[in-house]
Amino acid sequence: MADRKAKISRKTKETDINLQINLDGEGKYDLNTGIGFLDHMLSHLSKHSKIDMVLNAKGDLEVDQHHTVEDVAICLGEAIVEALGDKKGIARYGNSAVPMEDALANIALDLSGRPFCVYNVQYRTEKIGDFDVECVEELLRSFANHGKFNLHITVPHGTNSHHIAEAIFKALGQSLGQAVKIIGKDIPSTKGSL
Repeated sequence: MADRKAKISRKTKETDINLQINLDGEGKYDLNTGIGFLDHMLSHLSKHSKIDMVLNAKGDLEVDQHHTVEDVAICLGEAIVEALGDKKGIARYGNSAVPMEDALANIALDLSGRPFCVYNVQYRTEKIGDFDVECVEELLRSFANHGKFNLHITVPHGTNSHHIAEAIFKALGQSLGQAVKIIGKDIPSTKGSL
């Protein structure tokens, strides 16, 4: 099996990001984005997908969190594309339903090469601590777009914003871990390419 790792660097006037991932890891992570809640959510993504992740990000947090969140998601998406290579043998699809106390997150994804994000989530608060909840959608949409995959997220119920977000990232990790797993030798498409 080919080495399914990626290193991505992105430097703009707003952010400076370095990311390494290993799709065939153990769910180990070392995360430092300067945004505690983002690190917390990405730790769930890494742990539950078994994708090792080392991330260092510096952003213009004096402006707000948006640029850092979006650019981290861009790097995550690009890293997934690079690490997957030609996608031979991958499961391609993943889905998970994860409860987190009052919240339930349902996620289905397809590493199809066709980006699309459906986000059916309602929060009762605008912030989780000092983190803007609208940044969760921004991250997931940018991740799907730059990772070139279909992502459907539905939270049918939940009252605690932290629990809702945590359930989403745990379910995303479970789903992504399933989808990147090697289960065969061929590209899983009747077209012959993804």
